[in-house]
Amino acid sequence: MTVFGVHVGLQHTTADELRSVWRKVEDLGFGWISVWDHFYGATGKPDDAACLEAVAMHAALACSTTKVRCGSLVYSIGYRHPAVLAKAITAIDQLSGGRADMGIGAGWAVVEYEAYGIPFPDIKIRMDQTEEGIQCLRGLLHDEVTDFHGTYFDLTAARNEPRPVQAKLPIWVGGGGEKRTLKIAAQYADGWNVPFVAPDAFAAKRAVLHRHCETVGRDPGEIRCAVNTGLAFTQESLEQQFGALARAVAPGVLKGTDEEIVDRIGQYVAAGADQVNIALRAPFDLDSLERFSTALGLG
Repeated sequence: MTVFGVHVGLQHTTADELRSVWRKVEDLGFGWISVWDHFYGATGKPDDAACLEAVAMHAALACSTTKVRCGSLVYSIGYRHPAVLAKAITAIDQLSGGRADMGIGAGWAVVEYEAYGIPFPDIKIRMDQTEEGIQCLRGLLHDEVTDFHGTYFDLTAARNEPRPVQAKLPIWVGGGGEKRTLKIAAQYADGWNVPFVAPDAFAAKRAVLHRHCETVGRDPGEIRCAVNTGLAFTQESLEQQFGALARAVAPGVLKGTDEEIVDRIGQYVAAGADQVNIALRAPFDLDSLERFSTALGLG
């Protein structure tokens, strides 16, 4: 059964507005809500810094809802030590009564790293850190005691107590890199997510993921596959939401009539999507989201 979710940006909004949006999303029948992990807005501009912090908002999401899965797509490995992140996500799982998911990725928003003096090594090192970090997270979130000795992270008889409510809290990997990201997902992830790709591109990357699973001896059915899409019933809405990025994200945006959007969803499902998330950012167009929910029969 396909899950439909909403991925809510934390830029140019308030905690009160987010709580209202999350409750509305849950009432509309969606089964998942996630937050992103940024310190600045998504424009990449050095003066666009109006963005709420992700761990705090992930916790607020857990406390503001009662039914949806509460996810993150995805935490940057460069911003928090994986042990600190594991402790935070464990608390969020307890706050939500066992509804938390978490994602991890290599990070990309260099404007944030530079502004705060956070090291931003080359992509190979960031991917190496992600591969070590997810192993630390798996141990801390899934096992009673963890030992891990890597280049970047070191755990010795590490415990994460009290334990999460879930015996195996799901860990997602985000991104579409076929050589490293999908390989890491195949080996260690419970879920994989990629944003703003067309159904055929999603199917192609999912096939690469499955080939990596075969290489590492993993059943690909153990990994949930999700795509983040935009939602724009008109070209004007697309440009209003994404500005200069509109053309780049357009292949992964649901647009047109209700029937065309439902058909496009069907293409993603046929391509292997277990989950389709609508990427939503302020100003939040809840009318379009309600229209989408009605067209899919979610409520």
